[in-house]
Amino acid sequence: MKQSRQENIIYFVVWGLLFAAPLLSLYLRTAHDTSLVFDWTEVFIVWRKFALFLALFLVHNFLLAPLLIHQHKRTLYFSIVAVILVTFALYQCSSRPDRLGHKPPMERVEHHRMHRVKDAHRPPPIVGEPDIMAIVVLILILGANLGIKGYFRSRDDRRRLAELERNNLEQQLEYLRYQINPHFFMNTLNNIHALVEIDPEKAKDTILELSKMMRFVLYEGNKQGVPLSREIDFIRHYTTLMQLRFTDKVHITLDLPTEVPDRQIPPLVLIVFIENAFKHGVSYQRESFIEAKVVVRNDELLFTCRNSKADATNEEKGGLGLDNVRKRLNLLYGNRYALSIHNDAAIYSVELNIPLL
Repeated sequence: MKQSRQENIIYFVVWGLLFAAPLLSLYLRTAHDTSLVFDWTEVFIVWRKFALFLALFLVHNFLLAPLLIHQHKRTLYFSIVAVILVTFALYQCSSRPDRLGHKPPMERVEHHRMHRVKDAHRPPPIVGEPDIMAIVVLILILGANLGIKGYFRSRDDRRRLAELERNNLEQQLEYLRYQINPHFFMNTLNNIHALVEIDPEKAKDTILELSKMMRFVLYEGNKQGVPLSREIDFIRHYTTLMQLRFTDKVHITLDLPTEVPDRQIPPLVLIVFIENAFKHGVSYQRESFIEAKVVVRNDELLFTCRNSKADATNEEKGGLGLDNVRKRLNLLYGNRYALSIHNDAAIYSVELNIPLL
């Protein structure tokens, strides 16, 4: 799996600082002590040790760490790392100057002479303190490499999960919108069919209103948010269409603001409750009523809808509208909205409070 640019930059900076450290140290020492001479040999000795750590780091970073981080092959990873550590320890022990017979520098001859008699009968230790420190440093390097690579893997996983959730959310919203539109037009066309038989002239006005509504649904209904003024106009067109069908026994009260702020609202959310009120609240045998009100307060919209309950519903009970609007509200707002539905014996009421987009 390809490393991210940020991860490569981290490795480059850290190793760059490590290789620059002996240069800086020698420069500072020679700058403060004029008796010392800047000797590149000393720098190359340190760089040679660092080069071994760098080579092992590169092998671990590009070959071994992906086995654990991306492929989850723990047994294989730890087995190879254990072999590398043992091989590195053997190399460290066998390459020590006392093992190779190298003589100590002149400035340390006197020190060695003082301890020659004391240590003449002792063989060089198998593992010395420098060997242990080198092994510990290597373990820390490999561990830091795992930590950095694991962090970036976790970050990438979180990003992919967020992208999947966002795509899933968009697909769910799109699915719900496609369910609402056919459901809505099915009821509207049934109303027009009934009105054609009752009053053909009114049916013509109804078709004009329907064309305005269809234009809104086709061009605005698939968006995540539409201007609040357009949604309110849609409610007016729908109510006008429905009023053409019913007699004076149905009292319809629509309280909508004439001026609204330039904010947005999810399309076809409020109309579901009004449609439900016409579907279940109109009676042909007795007086009935429907009341809808929209109030815009600060950054919130308060919608209320009340209707009488008919003895029998005017349409077959599908249930798609209210179920879908609940799901859409949950997906869009989470816990940032309030929906209260009261289903009393004679009155059905809805209160919805949502933040404006």
